[in-house]
Amino acid sequence: MKILMGTKNPGKIEGAKQAFEKYFDNVEIEGIKVESEVPNQPFDKEILTGAKNRVKNLREYTKKNNIKVDYFIASEAGITDLLGEWVDINVAVVESSDGLKSVGISQGFPIPNKYIDEIKETELGILMDKLFNKNELNKGKGGISILTKDEISRIDLTRNAFIMALTKHINGEIWK
Repeated sequence: MKILMGTKNPGKIEGAKQAFEKYFDNVEIEGIKVESEVPNQPFDKEILTGAKNRVKNLREYTKKNNIKVDYFIASEAGITDLLGEWVDINVAVVESSDGLKSVGISQGFPIPNKYIDEIKETELGILMDKLFNKNELNKGKGGISILTKDEISRIDLTRNAFIMALTKHINGEIWK
C-alpha cells in the first residue's frame, strides 16, 4: 500500500506508519514536503485547515508527477482554546485515492496560559526546546515525552490521531 504524507518529519511519519500497520499490510509511507498554507504555529481552526491543505497539495503533487497512491495523509499540530482551556492537539487527515476523506484528533495536553503570547510570537516547539534546553524536540518524541516522563510521545499522539481518522476507512460501509 502506497501512502504519501505531507511532511518530512520522522516522528509524524512513524506515528502514521504505526497506525496504518494496525489495519493494513505492506504499508509504505513516503514523506513529501508540501505547504500547509497556515502559520508555523496554527491556532484553533487553522490546525484542521493546515492538515487539509497538505492533503490537497499532495494530490496536486501526484497529478503533476503522475504518481499513483492509495492514500494521501497529513497531520498538523497546534494549540486551541475552543473548549475554554489551552491545549495542544494533533489533527490527522486521511483521504483515499477514491476520495473518501476523514479526520481524527489526538488527545491534547494543557498549555500554561503564561506561555500563550510567546507561543503566538514563535511556536510551541521553540518554547519547548527553550524550556527543556533541547533541540528540535518536535522532530522526535516531542516535548510531551518530557511532560509525561516518557509515557506518551509525539509519535503516540500522531498515531492516535491517525487511528481515529482511519475508523472511517476501516468501517467505510457505515459512511457510504
